[in-house]
Order: sequence, then structure tokens, then C-alpha cells
Amino acid sequence: MEAGMMSDKLTLVVGATTNPTRYAYFAAGRLSAAGVPFIPIGVKTGELFGEEIIDLRTKPDLENIHTITLYIGPGNQVEWIDYLIGLAPKRIIFNPGTENPVFFQKAKAKGIEVLQACTLVMLSTDQY
Repeated sequence: MEAGMMSDKLTLVVGATTNPTRYAYFAAGRLSAAGVPFIPIGVKTGELFGEEIIDLRTKPDLENIHTITLYIGPGNQVEWIDYLIGLAPKRIIFNPGTENPVFFQKAKAKGIEVLQACTLVMLSTDQY
């Protein structure tokens, strides 16, 4: 898939961090390199590949989110589930270690595609 074809897949990277050893950091870098627009959001501050990390605690009103890719574990998801579902994404990717059956079912019930997958693998195999 060409990068231009992915430009309509605005992706919310939940759990964004400037720590280069974290998967959320790698994912933001890969999205950026692939030409996929992304919004980093989390409780950390800083800039990630030219995008300022938005404070998740403010539950900002975001629009046109195509994909939410999760990098926070189930124990840290509880207070954000309804907020994230309320953004009405087309899909939510539960990366390894973020699987949450409650969140999964709530999202599915709202007609959101849910995937237990790895954003990095999906990008590297043109399945994003």
C-alpha cells in the first residue's frame, strides 16, 4: 500500500511517550515514516516526530480518528474506555499486552472494528 493511500487513516497513539525504548515510540516513528497522520496522546509530555503529545487526562475533543492504537495496559485503560469509544474510531488495535475483553466488547457493540494485533507488524507487512 502506498503512503498516500494511508493518509486518511488518522491514528491516535494512546500511551505516547518520548522514551525511545517503548513500542508506542516505535509505532509513532513508523506511522510518521509511512506518511500516516497521527496524534500522540498520553500522560507524558514532549514532542514525538514533530507532534506534541496531548494530555490524555484532559480528554480532548478529537475528530476524524480512523484508528486508535493502544499502548496502555488493561489496568490503566479503565478510565479512558468510554472516552476513546466516544471518539468513534473505525477501528481499535489492541497491541500485545493491551488486550481487554471488556473494552473489546464495548467497542464491538458500538460497531467499531477491534483487532488484537501489532501496529508495527501491520505497518511492516502493508496491512495497515
